[in-house]
Amino acid sequence: MKRNFYIYLFLTVLISGITSLAVVSFSKKPSAQYFYNEDSIPVQRASFQPQEFPDFTFAAEYAVKAVVHVKVVKRGVSQPYSLFDFFFGYGQPQTPREMIGAGSGVIISEDGYIVTNNHVIEGADQIEVTLENNQTFKAKLVGSDPATDVALIKIDAQNLPLLKFGDSDALRLGEWVLAIGNPYNLRSTVTAGIVSAKARSMPSMDGEFKIEAFIQTDAAVNSGNSGGALINTKGELVGINTAIASKTGAFTGYSFAVPTTIVKKIVEDILDFGSVQRAMLGISMQNIDGNLAKERGLKDTRGVFIAEVVKGGAAEKAGIRNNDVLISINGVRVNSSPAVQEQISRYRPKDKITVEILRDNKQKEVSVVLEGRGAEIAMSDGSKGTTKIFGAELVEASKDKLNNLNIRSGIEVVSVGEGKFKDAGISAGYIITHINQVPVRTLQELQSVIQRSRRSLLIEGVYQDGKTVYYGMGL
Repeated sequence: MKRNFYIYLFLTVLISGITSLAVVSFSKKPSAQYFYNEDSIPVQRASFQPQEFPDFTFAAEYAVKAVVHVKVVKRGVSQPYSLFDFFFGYGQPQTPREMIGAGSGVIISEDGYIVTNNHVIEGADQIEVTLENNQTFKAKLVGSDPATDVALIKIDAQNLPLLKFGDSDALRLGEWVLAIGNPYNLRSTVTAGIVSAKARSMPSMDGEFKIEAFIQTDAAVNSGNSGGALINTKGELVGINTAIASKTGAFTGYSFAVPTTIVKKIVEDILDFGSVQRAMLGISMQNIDGNLAKERGLKDTRGVFIAEVVKGGAAEKAGIRNNDVLISINGVRVNSSPAVQEQISRYRPKDKITVEILRDNKQKEVSVVLEGRGAEIAMSDGSKGTTKIFGAELVEASKDKLNNLNIRSGIEVVSVGEGKFKDAGISAGYIITHINQVPVRTLQELQSVIQRSRRSLLIEGVYQDGKTVYYGMGL
């Protein structure tokens, strides 16, 4: 009997221990926590699991060192003192005034090459760059491309922190990204968001030729962020922050960045050729919706509808016709006009690509040799330091010639061969000061103005005798 009692007592202790261990072990597992409100109604609160959330610290601390503050100074003249002075130029002399702007930039090489937006530095007489460590440098414009709003500037420095180009094509919707810049002169500001859309375009209000295939994010971007970095969580550069969609001028939830697939090609063109080598497919496109598909007898809404083929263009020469549907370029599917622009912008004139089209709902592959447009096929002669455009050799005018003519800047026509310049009547020795009323100080600026002009050019300049002459030409 006594023996049975000890056995019973031993089993009771053993079972109690196992039960306690199970309770302790269970309590250590992640679980929902509960608390009670005043009405004794149980409310569930999800447990916090840090590993489920991204950590931005590495990417932010690494990338912020390569994002710079860009200050620009534009010099002009004050407004006339009266309406009489405005028309006749009399009265007191006009006093110079300065306009100061600011933006951001991204260091992409150890020896001082910096990418920013064209609209940040456009028309600047002086560019100043401040690094994250507060060192300040004078910068010079290397080249710019208004069509993509990308510009390349250079400072005289070595061993700089830089950002490496990432693959913007690899970005996925919903992926975390960081925007780094200097909004409202708040240096080295980091904001986070997700990729909201890709190959996004915005309406062009000025009618100028533009290439837009933006990465859309909801990372906060404001005035001063332009030209700054959009990075992934690895700290790789995937875009250059460029614009916001807002009715107030301040961030309202939508920001846009130029993808690095475009930025990298623009930078390489500027460094290799001195100007952007832009390829053109030669088509007018229309996005396909249900109504268009029904109207044209299309089976589905994939691809883009080719509304018109430019006569003599690359597409026509390859056999592409009006009413064809473009569905892929070198194996990459395209379902919108911006997506087509993004793909074509990767190539240069004379590059060969394979496009896939639908004709009468039948699939067909076509080989296309891309062509250039106007001055985008300009040839640079490194030995002479000249650039050939429209049959004429051009060079930035020397300071002596500018001082003799009492002008601040201009592009000198060194020689004139067969081409549009000769047809317009332009002779050697002419110094171009403005194109379409826009001042041109460098060959890159001259090319940029020509590239964004669609139909004609109004050229203003001065000959060596001081006579101002205007020329007009079609494109």
